[in-house]
Amino acid sequence: MTYRNPAPTVDLIIEMCDRPHRPIVLIERLNIPYGWALPGGFVDYGESVETAARREAQEETDLAVTLIEQFQVYSAPDRDQRQHTLSIVFIATATGTPIAQDDAKSLKIVHLWEMPTNLCFDHGQILQDYWRYRHYGHRPRVQS
Repeated sequence: MTYRNPAPTVDLIIEMCDRPHRPIVLIERLNIPYGWALPGGFVDYGESVETAARREAQEETDLAVTLIEQFQVYSAPDRDQRQHTLSIVFIATATGTPIAQDDAKSLKIVHLWEMPTNLCFDHGQILQDYWRYRHYGHRPRVQS
């Protein structure tokens, strides 16, 4: 019997804590699907999700991040058009100047009221949930 399982991924909401109002970092994807996204990627075999999150942040933004908390897990089968993934989303902080690297075509630092409309995957939903959490303390409800 062959088993098919979702691929584990991580995504990071990186708050730039050395700037007013703690804007976050978005990357413009170099590969399909094109558009803007939270930094993140696949968890490597033998790697913890925390290590994967720090590695992906470094690889895509050149930032050494501090993981603050696990925010939420997003696992809708259609969240990634390429394959079924599940993402462990972290809230992290960083200081300095991010630089687009690896599979990031470019990046920008944005406030929540400046979000681009062409967000990839389910990152628009993730950022709405994050906004509610940061402003009202409400965590997203578990989806069934």
